[in-house]
Amino acid sequence: MAIFKKFEDILVWQKARTQADDIDTITKKKCFYDDSRLKNQMLGSSGSVMDNIAEGHGRGGNKEFIQYLWISNGSDAELKSQLYRSLDKKFISESEFKNLYANADEIGRMINGLIKAIKNSGRRGTKYDN
Repeated sequence: MAIFKKFEDILVWQKARTQADDIDTITKKKCFYDDSRLKNQMLGSSGSVMDNIAEGHGRGGNKEFIQYLWISNGSDAELKSQLYRSLDKKFISESEFKNLYANADEIGRMINGLIKAIKNSGRRGTKYDN
């Protein structure tokens, strides 16, 4: 497994960043202003996906990185649930839902793959390197 020098080099972080931007764009619709709580939850969970990948990487230890990746994965699942709520309230169309959900689903699979790769790497993390 490659050692990531910067969190910005991690492909799943890059995809999560795009996802957060997509959620920011979609929640600018007027209908989301009628439910600012849902809007803020979606912005928070989408941002949490990328932020926890970055924070976990920044900890320098693989055990901590994995812990934060699991948190990121949870935030991704939370976003999926919020997408359903948005669809049910008719804030987003079926096609918007399918696209956003598919992106979130791909990010979740990528996070799980990264967790497995880190576990199988046999490394403890960069903070343990001499």
